Amino acid sequence: MPVLPGAEPFRHEGGEVGVLLCHGFTGSPQSLRSWAEYLAERGLTVSLPLLPGHGTRWEDMAITGWQDWYAEVDRELRALRERCAHVFVAGLSMGGALALRLAARHGDSVAGVVVVNPANKVHGLSAYALPVARHLVRTTKGIASDIAKADSAELGYDRVPLHCAHSLRAFFRLVDGELPQVTQPLLLRSPQDHVVPPADSARILSRVSSVDVTEVLLEHSYHVATLDNDADRIFGESFGFIGRIAPSVGKEGTAAGG
Repeated sequence: MPVLPGAEPFRHEGGEVGVLLCHGFTGSPQSLRSWAEYLAERGLTVSLPLLPGHGTRWEDMAITGWQDWYAEVDRELRALRERCAHVFVAGLSMGGALALRLAARHGDSVAGVVVVNPANKVHGLSAYALPVARHLVRTTKGIASDIAKADSAELGYDRVPLHCAHSLRAFFRLVDGELPQVTQPLLLRSPQDHVVPPADSARILSRVSSVDVTEVLLEHSYHVATLDNDADRIFGESFGFIGRIAPSVGKEGTAAGG
């Protein structure tokens, strides 16, 4: 199936500091594209891949699982490491969980982590029914576009394949067990959210071993904060965070492109 217009991956060859951006469950690179472009315009090397099964139709996603999504970002991280002296990982929602696992498994190869409303658990009684329900019902209603800003919308599926939700639940459990291995500097945000409750961010903060942690509350945004009223703040603070950890940022000139 062709990729939906706007859901294409984004890559930019910049300087020696690289950033890998991971989009969320049933979403697409569209939710992080402005962030990726902001960082690219400031001279960073940026990779924003399209996760397998995403950006086309939910039927394509239904035959994928967490192993496919993680393998994609793992490959992208290894590619960035080959051409960058410092690599940061960042993500939204499930993308935050992907970023945290990359940090846990790759250790010093990851210089820092930026997560926006990271997910840590599939909540509600329905989560416990997933092992059986996924064999009886193919999908449930979508979770895309939880945004306060009136003129903004997320390009994501309007249905959630239950097979994938079941796989996501298993992935969250795996990542939760690996959080103590996350030691890198961490920038974490937790605004009002109708998809991922604040308990997820609190759990992550309580489990990681990072000592350099900055938590920024985005009071004017919902779940997809990268497309919401606080997007500019996310872009600016993440760039400042990266520059603090990797001081060479911004000293190689700027360039734009995709």
